[in-house]
Amino acid sequence: MESRAPGGGIVVIRSARPADAAQLVALLEYGALTANQEDGSDIEAYRSALADIQATPGNDVLVAEVGGEPVGMCQLIVFRHFQHHGGRSAEIESMHVHPGFRSMGIGAQLLEAAVGAARRAGCYRVQLMSNVRRTEAHRFYERQGFVPSHVGFKHWIEPEP
Repeated sequence: MESRAPGGGIVVIRSARPADAAQLVALLEYGALTANQEDGSDIEAYRSALADIQATPGNDVLVAEVGGEPVGMCQLIVFRHFQHHGGRSAEIESMHVHPGFRSMGIGAQLLEAAVGAARRAGCYRVQLMSNVRRTEAHRFYERQGFVPSHVGFKHWIEPEP
């Protein structure tokens, strides 16, 4: 998918490539609410995760590129529900746009691409979660047609060795 950013640059929405990993980790770091949330020192772990994600049908990490550089990203996760007659659903995670490229329509293009991919995968719904402190993001998602409907909870655990 290709379009123009307000500044005249061409925006390309595409699947992430292993070579993008370091720049995508930087985007995650720009969007982090706490310091040291991401650790880009082991970039191979991110490349491995990307390969696993993209090996699952319907799942992807989408990249918004301007001038050949990744400036935005989101992860699309497609899965089958036991409820809703076993229907397919999608979640969007890790939605980030570089601060210097916000309010240019790039996030909207990423969401449009993710929703389109979910539709093509046969999903009946796309959902996402956003930190309660990200009120500007909440307004953005509502402008894109998402409606607040649930309260999310997290429980951090230590994986077994």
